[in-house]
Amino acid sequence: MPHTPEPDEQDLDAIAPPQPVFHVEQALLGALLLDPHRLDDVTGIAADSFSTAAHAALFAAISTLPPPDPAEHAKNTNWLDRVLATGRGQARGLTASYLHTLVQVCPWPRHASAYARMVEAEHARRRLGAAAERLVQTVRDVSLPHPVQAVLAEADALAAVVDDIAARFPPRAGVLPRTAAPSPTAAPDYAEAVEEEQMLLATATANPADIESVRWLLPEDLTLPLHAGLWQCLTALTRRREPVDPVTVLWEAQQRGLLDGSEPDDVLQLLAEPAGSVEHWGELALQRSVLATADHTGRRIEAYAGDPANTPFQLVVGARRSLADIGAVRTRWHHATGTVPTPRARPAPTTRAGPPATTAANTGRARATR
Repeated sequence: MPHTPEPDEQDLDAIAPPQPVFHVEQALLGALLLDPHRLDDVTGIAADSFSTAAHAALFAAISTLPPPDPAEHAKNTNWLDRVLATGRGQARGLTASYLHTLVQVCPWPRHASAYARMVEAEHARRRLGAAAERLVQTVRDVSLPHPVQAVLAEADALAAVVDDIAARFPPRAGVLPRTAAPSPTAAPDYAEAVEEEQMLLATATANPADIESVRWLLPEDLTLPLHAGLWQCLTALTRRREPVDPVTVLWEAQQRGLLDGSEPDDVLQLLAEPAGSVEHWGELALQRSVLATADHTGRRIEAYAGDPANTPFQLVVGARRSLADIGAVRTRWHHATGTVPTPRARPAPTTRAGPPATTAANTGRARATR
């Protein structure tokens, strides 16, 4: 009698595998359906480690149900029926036919632990990408009342994910991601940034004694190369204890080759309109630098995680090097604002670390060994 596909069954079987890990997940689930006792060899993953809802539901069912007696399992499908019924509670499209497909496509059930390690690696890549995406979204959320604090908290959450992946896949020295890093993007408030930096430079020129109080501000914190160069001129003149005014700064800029494409009159006008305080404008520039650094770091890690050719080892090395940029600017931010950084908590892994500890599972295993 020909088999009539149940609702959604054809969709399940026809899913185009988005990545090779889809086949790995099928092989792992097939191995566990064939030899349920191999669940004891599978560690480091949980239901949410799988890329589809159907696979996650099946692994959850296999993990929670008591394993069958091996002899009985070889003679009937009673345990498979229970797995299917339990899995359907989470994924209604699951069918007996799909379980049969999983069994058929598993090359070697004894390789279950290797398949699990591959699933764990792919899940790590997805987790890292999601954490980096949340960081970028936080940077670009203009509704936040305290953007720097929110961004640094999200950076800590990203670092915690990196730490967890590193604990599972210790990085190898010198193995960097092959993925090209994205180019920095212009700040959405570019015009405002330029105006505020002009205020900073003019106010510092008028009050050079205040430059010492903002030693935490670096030239690379400024948006325009000309502004960064003029800040270098100001700090150099004050360090050498030489006179500071628009003319002396202009001359220093010429000596440093900074006037290419800039008219002297424009530079003099820029430096001649002070307002506010150096510390105020410097803190705004540093805040913008914190956000820009976090944005670039998040997009860089997103790019690494989005490249399936990168191993977990490479992701850890690349992510940690990228996060170091945030660490450096964070330190200067704390100096500028007088805040004390909060120690970053490192949450324990949330994945399955061993066989199920449920009473039903233990009873089933004890029965199976008699």
